Amino acid sequence: MLESEHVTNILIGEPQITVIGGGLAGSEAAWQAAERGARVRLFEMRPTLPTAAHQTGNLAEIVCSNSLKSDQPGSAPYLLKEELRRGGSLLLEVAHQTAVPAGAALAVDRERFAEEVTRRIAAHPNIEVTRAEVRELPADGPVIIATGPLTSPALSEQIARLTGSSQLYFYDAISPVVEADTIDQQIAFRAARYDKGGPDYINCPMDEEEYGRFYDALIAAESVPLHEFEKTMYFEGCLPIEELARRGRDTLRYGPMKPVGLRDPRNGRQPFAVVQLRQENLLADSYNLVGFQNHLKFGEQKRVLRLIPGLEEAEFIRFGQIHRNTFICAPALLTETLQMRTLPRVLFAGQISGVEGYIEAMATGFMAGVHAVELAGGRTPRPAPRRTAMGSLTNYIANADAKNFQPMNITFALLPPLDDADRRRLRRKLDRHALMVELGLKDFESWRAGYLRGAAAHQVL
Repeated sequence: MLESEHVTNILIGEPQITVIGGGLAGSEAAWQAAERGARVRLFEMRPTLPTAAHQTGNLAEIVCSNSLKSDQPGSAPYLLKEELRRGGSLLLEVAHQTAVPAGAALAVDRERFAEEVTRRIAAHPNIEVTRAEVRELPADGPVIIATGPLTSPALSEQIARLTGSSQLYFYDAISPVVEADTIDQQIAFRAARYDKGGPDYINCPMDEEEYGRFYDALIAAESVPLHEFEKTMYFEGCLPIEELARRGRDTLRYGPMKPVGLRDPRNGRQPFAVVQLRQENLLADSYNLVGFQNHLKFGEQKRVLRLIPGLEEAEFIRFGQIHRNTFICAPALLTETLQMRTLPRVLFAGQISGVEGYIEAMATGFMAGVHAVELAGGRTPRPAPRRTAMGSLTNYIANADAKNFQPMNITFALLPPLDDADRRRLRRKLDRHALMVELGLKDFESWRAGYLRGAAAHQVL
């Protein structure tokens, strides 16, 4: 059933719940199930079988941006984070422990984050971590597939057979990281847009002529060739910067290089364009170029990115990369409890389930872990309420248009519209988004009291 040169008999002490994949979703799922009394075996193929993007064998390793997006009250990402906080998320707790300055966003020191998650998971008495590639699913018991965007070819084939459909994929890109002391601080300046959260970003301003030189070089730069049999399906929210630039000369100035909310202290004016760099770790010795994921050859990246004012002498710790991101057509396959319609003991979580984003992966892992405990105890899983961010995410992936399905981040557009009573209340008291957060948290608390705590009280051993 399972193959690894280091594993001879994988089913000794057979667990009640199997989690495949030790990324964000799988780690959170394993923790939630274990905290509720279930025995869990968590499989992670790294470092026995490495991937093209990961650099370590740590659980919950973050390979793209270190930002977990906005934690500004009244925003949709805040609502999802607050639900996780109230539900007892391990990964969000560790994220706060390893946070680095990022204005109104929550960003982490990615190495310390992964190390701490790995330590906590390994120390849990109900979790057994097995370093092995899973090639076939266990024959019985709840199984959570959380293998993420870099699912191994062997397991991808198994999932394709299981789902009865060909796998879908797109390309996801990684931003470059530079050494902090190679940034020219005489040109770059520290600030957050509109001064939100303090001067947490390093900003490299451009005038029109500098932007023009950079743009022309970017458009002309040579990319890494794709294999002939591969079809590019970029996720719209994480486009390589060179792809975005090809949509028009000013596209970058309205996207990752937008200058609004910033003033160059040298002249007091808003720059023509700006490149923002975000702190990568707690030592503040490295910064990533926000939104600068790309698919250029490494030599080309060095040449083009050094045209950015302030980065002329930059030394790169990591260049941008691009990798395949695998996900299933969730609306055709999953219920709102993340279970397969045709094989309910199998649940999907994380990016492979059809959500996009770190917090979204944690949230689906959270829900899958809780639901798996219910299955192991012979009970019926209950989806999160529709007005919650968790419930709206799973409603989307279970009920979206299967023909045009694309992974989604949490947004208020996924939440249900306000009813008449709420709209009347809105006119008297709150702005729309603040009210949606309030209603979502109210429903989450009811679900938590009646379902999450109830699940934790049941011993399924």
